[in-house]
Amino acid sequence: DLGYINDNTIKILNVLKGENVPSAFFILDNVILKNTDIIQSLTDDGHIVCNHTKNHKNLSNSSKEEIAENLSRLEKLYEEKTGKVMSKYFRFPEGKYSEEALSAVCNLGYKTVFWSFAYDDWDNGRQPNPKKAIKKVLDNTRNGAIILLHPTSRTNAEILPYLIKEWRRMGYSFDTLDNLG
Repeated sequence: DLGYINDNTIKILNVLKGENVPSAFFILDNVILKNTDIIQSLTDDGHIVCNHTKNHKNLSNSSKEEIAENLSRLEKLYEEKTGKVMSKYFRFPEGKYSEEALSAVCNLGYKTVFWSFAYDDWDNGRQPNPKKAIKKVLDNTRNGAIILLHPTSRTNAEILPYLIKEWRRMGYSFDTLDNLG
């Protein structure tokens, strides 16, 4: 989930590019507006850019019309600024949803992507210990896992090269959401 870009984001993007690991980035409008060049380069580097709402609003109690407006405004901004069409994957902010909201998103043509593992990595003032983070992530690694990491995390920037090598050693490979089925 990419709500803003900092130095850790750039480090993580460089690791992903160097290791040839495709990822999905669920973005907000401010990231497009403030860092259009970086967002533009994501697809060039093999990543998928996905919808995380215009402004990280909890949509669980929103009307179908409000949901459609929120998602379409982000799509239009992305296309306007990058000349590309946003992938039809969506992640609910904080994972909060309702059956009605899930149905509305599906009716807009989106595949909703949840995660199989996430940990407390988003608060830059309270970063996890790297050794504990590695253990926690590896202990929760499973075949077909979708691991939610925030690319603004100092800990994630530090541990990602090790995790990628360890996952490969364990026999795992990386692919895009398009190819995971």
